[in-house]
Amino acid sequence: MKLSSSNLFLLSQCAISAAYQAGQIISNYSDRSVTVKKKQGGNTLASQVVTEVDHLSQDCILQTLLPTCEMFDLALLSEEIPDNRERLEKDYFWCIDPLDGTLPFIQSTPGYSVSIALVARDGSPVIGVIYDPVEKTLYHAIKGRGAFRNGESLTLKLTSATSEQALTWVADQSFEQHPLFSTVMMELENIANQIGYAGLTTLLQGGAAMNACWVLEKQPACYFKFPKSLPGGGSLWDFAATACIFQETGAFVSDINGNLLDLNRQESTFMNHQGAIYSSNALLTERIIELYDKLKTNSL
Repeated sequence: MKLSSSNLFLLSQCAISAAYQAGQIISNYSDRSVTVKKKQGGNTLASQVVTEVDHLSQDCILQTLLPTCEMFDLALLSEEIPDNRERLEKDYFWCIDPLDGTLPFIQSTPGYSVSIALVARDGSPVIGVIYDPVEKTLYHAIKGRGAFRNGESLTLKLTSATSEQALTWVADQSFEQHPLFSTVMMELENIANQIGYAGLTTLLQGGAAMNACWVLEKQPACYFKFPKSLPGGGSLWDFAATACIFQETGAFVSDINGNLLDLNRQESTFMNHQGAIYSSNALLTERIIELYDKLKTNSL
């Protein structure tokens, strides 16, 4: 069953309401001591930590979204619930990260958010909602109807490179420990200078959702993750909502080879197999792909 335009709008409003409510719960705990536990995840600390707030946020979101699953025959995938694989059978599924950026949350640094997407069975995102409880900022998009920031239209800034503006590289905290971190930074600085920007600045503190949103906020900017053989590298719920927002702004989102993100992967919910690129312009995206091709003979 294909959802109508009015159905998508209604579902987007449900997701926005759920994100606001969950964001309030997260804010209420932001200055409290919370219990941090380890869970089965990827090979980075960020993918292994979970708090009571993750579960409280998820419970809140599900109170709003579960009734829509019955009403519209939707599947559901959420980070803190085992994957029942109904997402591979239903026409659409909710893809939820109740607290994206748990690591910055427990560190009391900005970079955490609520992330909710509605994804079609073919892996294309049709609704994306991100709520930043630190800045009280809501990003949302509906396929074919544009993207919005706090209700105002959000579009890509089409500006020429200028020597007065630096390129911002947004990255995960864990990438700072990557053996090629210094090499990548040097190569990106060269790319920035070649394009005509005033060098390179870095921002390494957020979860995947806010890292992508910061690319839009700090244009010209980029955020990317290299493929890797170990499980991890982000999950479906880390990228689904922002992929929709980027597509509707006209910004650039793809895997590391320039292909569409596979947001309903059959083999796993992990995205380590393909990597991801979020970028504010096409030339920058091309250069990042070239950089990966140059480096992939090394151990990534």
